[in-house]
Amino acid sequence: MREIVTMKRLLTLFLVMGSWILWAQNGSSSYEGGEYLKYKIHYGLINAGFTSLEVRQTGDENVLHAIGKGWTTGMVGMVFSVDDNYETFFDKNTHRPRHFIRKVNEGGYTKDKEVFFDFEKHRARVVNHKKETDSTYFIQNDVKDLLQSFYYLRSLDFEGYKENDAVEVRTFFDEQMYTIKVLVLGRERLKTKFGEIDCIIIRPLVMEGRVFKDEENVTLWVSDDKNKIPIKIKASILVGSVKADLIEATGLAHPFELKI
Repeated sequence: MREIVTMKRLLTLFLVMGSWILWAQNGSSSYEGGEYLKYKIHYGLINAGFTSLEVRQTGDENVLHAIGKGWTTGMVGMVFSVDDNYETFFDKNTHRPRHFIRKVNEGGYTKDKEVFFDFEKHRARVVNHKKETDSTYFIQNDVKDLLQSFYYLRSLDFEGYKENDAVEVRTFFDEQMYTIKVLVLGRERLKTKFGEIDCIIIRPLVMEGRVFKDEENVTLWVSDDKNKIPIKIKASILVGSVKADLIEATGLAHPFELKI
């Protein structure tokens, strides 16, 4: 049972971690409407599920709609079902979120929330459809929602970062403010199904005790190009280790810079 509970949290984490961790170069967008990324998640030798990230253009040319999904499959899906959905609408110029949606079902544990951001009044309105509540919270000008943080970080200039440098993002999630910190560890050329890709190795500092052994047990390999997308993710958890690999990438703003 402990393994099942951990896997529920982990599938959500791999979906959400994409929201934390990536940079790109200013002056050239690292993503655009039509981008689609899909990852296969392995728990040991078991194929545990998939997660995906997609960007869509809305009717407003300044607003993008990003969708993140996570779900179990195969034997794991027969033991317990995970179906997570995160969505964000955000201004691609100001990098401010407008509307965040979270609908998750993890083995019967469900959440159904929407957040509406009003930066003129410094307010975030949270509608909890499950509990039928409607609450308002104070927010600061630089706050992001969890999924939109991914696209904000991809807009930053990475050239000035050195080994052990860190970047922080203030995020509003579950009616609370969090500061997410990510460390730069170095670089490595990684063999993938697409070819060899130069990657930046990074490590988010995560909450200790709930899933991870300590705050530094998640490692990511991010493409060191104009796309800055996660290629591989590894994590040591309380009951073993898990990894996620990129298996599909379409609609990229820039081709992969493959090495021969």
